[in-house]
Amino acid sequence: MRSPRLRLLLVPALLCALAVVAARPTDAADDGAGRRADGDTEVSTQVARLYEDAALATRRYEAGRQAAEVQRARARRFEELLDRERREIAVLHQDLGRIARSQYRDGGGLPLTAQIILADDFDELMRGQHVFSRTTVALNNAVDKSRRAEARLAADEAKATAVRRRLERRSAELAALKQDIEQKLEEARWRLQGLADVSVAAGACRGAVRLDQPRQAQAGAWGTPVAVYELSAGFGSGGSRWANGHTGQDFAVPIGTPVRAVGAGRVVKVSCGGAFGIEVVIEHPGGYYTQYAHLAAVTVDQGDGVAPGQWIGQSGTSGNSTGPHLHFEVRVTPETGSAVDPVPWLAARGVPLG
Repeated sequence: MRSPRLRLLLVPALLCALAVVAARPTDAADDGAGRRADGDTEVSTQVARLYEDAALATRRYEAGRQAAEVQRARARRFEELLDRERREIAVLHQDLGRIARSQYRDGGGLPLTAQIILADDFDELMRGQHVFSRTTVALNNAVDKSRRAEARLAADEAKATAVRRRLERRSAELAALKQDIEQKLEEARWRLQGLADVSVAAGACRGAVRLDQPRQAQAGAWGTPVAVYELSAGFGSGGSRWANGHTGQDFAVPIGTPVRAVGAGRVVKVSCGGAFGIEVVIEHPGGYYTQYAHLAAVTVDQGDGVAPGQWIGQSGTSGNSTGPHLHFEVRVTPETGSAVDPVPWLAARGVPLG
């Protein structure tokens, strides 16, 4: 029979076991290797891949557009050639008529026997026959030339038609491909933002999503936080959303845009929730810090070292944000309230913002 003391010891042990089971990682937790165990990695990776596909499709579309311009120039040359050939054929037809009329006047309209009977002078008849023979040769040559010109015209018209159809077909294919990728990218962007909204509402980050980095690293020691952008709200801007003026520089970019470390450093903060939504703060040599806010996902964890141009997240519209953009700050401490104007700060490091 078990003693009461043993039963008392078993109770805490069972409670501990239940706590361990309850604390086991769920499907929404990190897998322990820096990757998400749920769909976060898949969505973030899909967005990154679709960005590459969209960029490739855009390059192909642009190359196709340039090729189309070349084809249009060729088509215009064909049309000019066709017009010239049509004019030449019209002249040839006029020559044929002139030669035929001349031949008739020179006796081509009467049989040779009748011409001999009616001729007053045999020498004159022979001279007429000589002229007639030359006229016949000229007529035959003109007919042959006209036929060759018409055949060349038909061939060139066929070429022009083929070029035009090929151009229209290629343009339609490129436009459809580009539209399909952009539609998929837009859908994936909002799935990614949905995951970000869940994290911000819970006030807990989901962990880093380790995306494959681009092959080409940043050339210089410093760079822009996004590759392609439009500048929106600047440092010190006024507005109802900022009590003491805007503390950074906003970059208008779509959701899911890869966000890059502007320089080498170490990640000192990754947080979710609050006015900045999902944010990353990096410490750089020299005592400055950069902040990247309103993200949809992060690709680094606190304590990670980063290289210039390394992807650290994907842009979004989390937190106090009225639309997709990246909020970028330069600070003298890792906390808010110590921001400096990032535009001259980057310019002093050889990175002017256009």
